[in-house]
Amino acid sequence: VQLQASGGGLVQAGGSLRLSCVASGFSLDSYAIGWFRQAPGKEREGVSCLHSSGLSEYYPDSVKGRFTISRDNAKNTFYLQMNNLKPEDTGVYYCAAKQRYSDWALCSYIDTLSWGQGTQVTVSS
Repeated sequence: VQLQASGGGLVQAGGSLRLSCVASGFSLDSYAIGWFRQAPGKEREGVSCLHSSGLSEYYPDSVKGRFTISRDNAKNTFYLQMNNLKPEDTGVYYCAAKQRYSDWALCSYIDTLSWGQGTQVTVSS
């Protein structure tokens, strides 16, 4: 499972960013997918996860209504649209995927996941 995250950058509070995660070497069709972030000095946390069916999503309260996860199986890619960004959204963002996980499980059982290179998101106040 190889995943490459991109799209991070520096944005002012209230701004938007869209992150992309491209999968290689396998098809995302049967995988739950998710986005995670790690702020300096904090543990990695799940911020958006989507069931393989596309019918169930999980968002923690901290991002609910601002972040949206989506997938394009034809491109073997998934995305994280982040709107109304806040300084507390700053961190390194990673993507992950796993089979036979629900959206909630993927965002919760972080220690069971494999990680590639993340992308830095910095939100200035």
